[in-house]
Amino acid sequence: MAGAKRSGREEFVAAWASALSETAFVAAERGELHDRLDRYTDVLLTAVADEVWEPTHAQWVGAEIVRQRFIAPEALSVTMHLVSGFLAGSERLDLVQSALAAGFVRASQEWIFTQQESLRRSVLEARDSAESARRTSEARFHAMFTDAAIGIGICDTEGTLLEVNPAMAAMLDLRPEQMHGRNLVEYYHPDDPPTLRRYFNEMVAGERDHYRIERRFRKRDGTPLWTNVTVSLVRDERGAPQYLVGMVEDNTERHVLSEKLRHQANHDPLTGLSNRALFTEQLHAAFAAGNGRRIGLCYLDLDGFKAINDTLGHVIGDHLLMQVAARLHRLVDAPGRLVARMGGDEFVVLVERTDGLAELIALAERILAEMSEPVLISGHRLTVSASVGIVERPVATSTPADAMRDVDVTLHWAKVDGKNRWACFDPERNAREIARITLSAAMPAALKRGEFYVDYQPIVRLSDGQLLGVEALVRWAHPEFGRLGPDRFIGLAEETGLIVPLGLWVLARACEQAVAWAALGGIEPVVSVNLAARQVAEPGLVDDIAKVLRTAGLAPTSLQLELTESAIMGTTGEPLAALRKLADMGIRIAIDDFGTGYSNLSYLRHLPVHALKVAGSFVEGLRSDECDSVDAQIVTALVSLAHTLNLEVIAEGVETREQADLLRMIGTESAQGWLYAKPGPPEEINHWLC
Repeated sequence: MAGAKRSGREEFVAAWASALSETAFVAAERGELHDRLDRYTDVLLTAVADEVWEPTHAQWVGAEIVRQRFIAPEALSVTMHLVSGFLAGSERLDLVQSALAAGFVRASQEWIFTQQESLRRSVLEARDSAESARRTSEARFHAMFTDAAIGIGICDTEGTLLEVNPAMAAMLDLRPEQMHGRNLVEYYHPDDPPTLRRYFNEMVAGERDHYRIERRFRKRDGTPLWTNVTVSLVRDERGAPQYLVGMVEDNTERHVLSEKLRHQANHDPLTGLSNRALFTEQLHAAFAAGNGRRIGLCYLDLDGFKAINDTLGHVIGDHLLMQVAARLHRLVDAPGRLVARMGGDEFVVLVERTDGLAELIALAERILAEMSEPVLISGHRLTVSASVGIVERPVATSTPADAMRDVDVTLHWAKVDGKNRWACFDPERNAREIARITLSAAMPAALKRGEFYVDYQPIVRLSDGQLLGVEALVRWAHPEFGRLGPDRFIGLAEETGLIVPLGLWVLARACEQAVAWAALGGIEPVVSVNLAARQVAEPGLVDDIAKVLRTAGLAPTSLQLELTESAIMGTTGEPLAALRKLADMGIRIAIDDFGTGYSNLSYLRHLPVHALKVAGSFVEGLRSDECDSVDAQIVTALVSLAHTLNLEVIAEGVETREQADLLRMIGTESAQGWLYAKPGPPEEINHWLC
């Protein structure tokens, strides 16, 4: 009987545990729940068995069910059902169920109250925490807004200021309350372009959420405040623009420094004028403006400034440049004009819009007149002049680089033409200069390619017209410019030094031709070859000429070397010794174009000279009906001088029989010119040899 009861109890506890588990999820293992319900069963059985009914035991069991988190009504329902079956037949069944239900309900109410109270406390704590966080956030924002070193302002979409921090107000020398309710536009600098307003309008329209610009505000006293402004948009809950928050950084000192550095980068430190960089920028801007405008440039250089620097020192020179710069600034300064120092003693004036060349010429003349006024510096009364190059042209047909190149070339022309003057750009002259440069660059290759050749002009005896010699004259068969005479390239050859190899080449060809003529039999003319001053100065001149003669097989007595009057009068030292050695070898020395230069007669009689060639400019004026003309008297004097020095006289440029007769009467021994023959190929000399 006891075993049956035990078996029934275990079935009750197991059924009770299973039923409760289905009403709620409790984080307790099944064995642990079974043990607890077993204890609860003991309590119920004790309550049923006690002699005196005590409801607290059954109430405790109901409360414990709740404490185990089985609080659903189903938990009470299944418990009551199972207890009614387990205690069936007990007189106290109703009392047990009633007490158990009472304990369950009371415990449920307490649990619900406890949860509600906990929730209420949590809500209150959350609210207090949120309020505290809000106050902390507001305090932080207020501290940041009020104490920030950077200016902060808040405005609405109309630009009306709602909040301004002290830093922002202080930048404008105001108090925050003075700015509240005012519009931003009142503080903008009037010189700022209206285009800066575009960013604000785009933000108000919701097209952008932030922007950053450099803006200038106006302080209370009207002075400018340069700032970097960063503006952010605050939208409302619908996404529409509501407020604009701006952060303003005072950038005035940095801007002033930047402007100072920019001024230093674009201005000459000595004179304060614009420098090359700023001038170039303005020149390009003038060309870019276009619109059919014409621009003008006056490029000037002081004449003789180097001499002042070298004699009086650079301090005086610098003060002179400062005085010149001040004069130019006073003279030229006007809208649309710029004067700049390009470096050294060079200055340039840019006229961005001209009325024509006459305006630039008038400006250049005023500049020259201003420069001619004396300058008093440290007790020195200095007078300087200037040379000015002028370019005036429409911008549509040129470029800045072309204009600067041409005005530089034109300044060089003014210098070459005598200084203290102006010169205008001449396309034809420039083309000639370019041709000269082109020829100069092409000469070395032309000599290697054999583009040079030699023509010969006969020199005849005036008494009977017999051939005495020939003059070798170099020509250039240029592939582009055609046949070029020596006047087109000899000067270039002397400047570049090519005259030395070219002269030796001409000498070799002439000596070879003289040997060829001698081989024909008959007259053996003396070949006359021009010798440049640069050649005379060459250390190996004597050896080179001797080598040419040996190679050609020509006797030295068959060679005559012609030097201009200025070249032979400048020979001293080794060049003079070289001429003496050549004369000692038997080579004849002649002075070409005699009478056109300066001769020291006392020096002339000591030179190793054999002949004088009278310049054709004197021969040109000889006429039989004017025997006492100035030219006739000059030629007579030259011939008399030559004979006094035991020198032979050769007349150049004889074109008429009348001139030849007069020269013969004066005493001239020989002559050359178109009367007898023009310079030509060696074959044309052959008929003179018979």
